[in-house]
Amino acid sequence: MGVKKKQVVVIGLGRFGSSVCRELYKLGHEVMAIDMSADKVENITDYASQASIADATDKAQLKSLGVRNFDQAIVAIGDDLQASVLCTLMLKEIGLEKVWVKARDLQHKKILEKVGADRVIQPENEMGIRVAHHVDSENIVDYIDLSKDYSIVEMSATGKIAGKTLIQLEIRVKYNCIILAVKRGEDVNIAPHPDDIVELGDILVVMGHRNDLKRLEEKRL
Repeated sequence: MGVKKKQVVVIGLGRFGSSVCRELYKLGHEVMAIDMSADKVENITDYASQASIADATDKAQLKSLGVRNFDQAIVAIGDDLQASVLCTLMLKEIGLEKVWVKARDLQHKKILEKVGADRVIQPENEMGIRVAHHVDSENIVDYIDLSKDYSIVEMSATGKIAGKTLIQLEIRVKYNCIILAVKRGEDVNIAPHPDDIVELGDILVVMGHRNDLKRLEEKRL
């Protein structure tokens, strides 16, 4: 069974918004793209089910476009604090259940949360954290924050553990971390068996407390 097709409104077609719009469209979702710039709207027409020039802070225009019938909105006008806040308010008043919004800084994020944004995204901050963790440990392939204290990391298996089973690594016992998956090339082993053998170059997807993950990283598996 395939992933359910969603109807998503993307408002603001800068680099972030247009990137989200293109990827959602490629994934097979119905995407409405909205921006006040005719040039930006024209540039996205091949990657949207519908592209419209409109003022997303105007409730009447949003209603006329049928935005209320969509599953979700992504507001990507993060550089204009007032516009993104007003747009978020309008979308929630219209009745959209899920509104994700791009924020430019922490103050902006707090305001958006207070006016009803369901999720606030800070692309530069989130990418900065991931890059810092790449620099901090050569073994780290990717890093995702789940909360203030818990994260998921992808780390490369070195020769130190190649040929050992997952249970022999004792990652849960020694570090209180959980191996969620093992990636080998294009193959992903979800919920691997304790007796599965780790090979050199495998990517271990590990979840745990940040302090425990740090201890695990320092072992340079």
